[in-house]
Amino acid sequence: MTQHTAEGIRLNKFISDAGICSRREADKLIEQGRVLVNGKLPEVGARIKGKDKIQVDGKTLQWNQVAPVYLALNKPAGIETTTDLSQRDNIIRFVNYPERIFPIGRLDKDSEGLIFLTNDGDIVNKILRAGNKHEKEYIVTVDRSINEDFVQKMSSGVSILGVNTKKCFVEQLGANKFRIILTQGMNRQIRRMTETLGFEVQTLQRIRIMNITLAKLPLGQWRELTDEEIATLQSQVADSAKTEEGSVSKKKTSTSQTSSSQPARKKSPSNNRPPRKEGGTGKKSGFGANDAKGGRGQRGASKGPGVKKSGGKSSAGARGASRNAPAAKGGGRKRR
Repeated sequence: MTQHTAEGIRLNKFISDAGICSRREADKLIEQGRVLVNGKLPEVGARIKGKDKIQVDGKTLQWNQVAPVYLALNKPAGIETTTDLSQRDNIIRFVNYPERIFPIGRLDKDSEGLIFLTNDGDIVNKILRAGNKHEKEYIVTVDRSINEDFVQKMSSGVSILGVNTKKCFVEQLGANKFRIILTQGMNRQIRRMTETLGFEVQTLQRIRIMNITLAKLPLGQWRELTDEEIATLQSQVADSAKTEEGSVSKKKTSTSQTSSSQPARKKSPSNNRPPRKEGGTGKKSGFGANDAKGGRGQRGASKGPGVKKSGGKSSAGARGASRNAPAAKGGGRKRR
């Protein structure tokens, strides 16, 4: 819920709390003239109070916001991690959630695995900032056999996009398969690293983000995070920087950050190990991997199958009421 203070709150935070987008994206909306405060164009960094009327693209935002939403999706390959509904296979239409949400970070269209979606702009910023060093774990297969030299080079850092990647944990799992744990989020980082070493990625799956793992979540389905998972996640980002100043610039990364951690190849450090206990299953969609291409069941806007929910009651409490929203025409959820 948005809190009222004597000084008011920043406009971008209000828009983010409303579940429209992240704070950074909200600033872009303001710059593009798509936001009005009391009928006038505001400046980036403007503060607002409860009496102000805020509109985004002509839609008035309410001060009483909905409860925060946190989802974990096992994204199939072929789904674009974008909120742009003009993109045919966008993640928002695929999930078909009854409230406005957006993904935290990106996962390549050709990649699959764990990705979060939320309406909480604060946690988006904290997780995404490179300087906060939050772990993401992947299983990767490449087009030919790898060896100790490949593992050593990947873990020590590879020059891509004009900078050296941070040292990281890499473990060989098979003839052409390895596990890698990153705290960076450079564009197509793993694919670029392997290409630099003369290999080509065949499959790439993200299996963990911080304390949340895929566990038994089937491909193409999503679930709500449990209260326990959310509490742990919030505690891990409690001291994380939310602003750009909290991040390490790409230029500085190449010189100062590559020596900040030690490579580990055969044994994972304790802080790189996935948690042993998994959260509950929450509610899942009925969307299978084979439905990835045709499953664009946005509310009243698409044809083809949408996401159906199954499973027991969620522990999310207040969020459960929103699950009874009418299903999208031509697919989507059934009323419970």
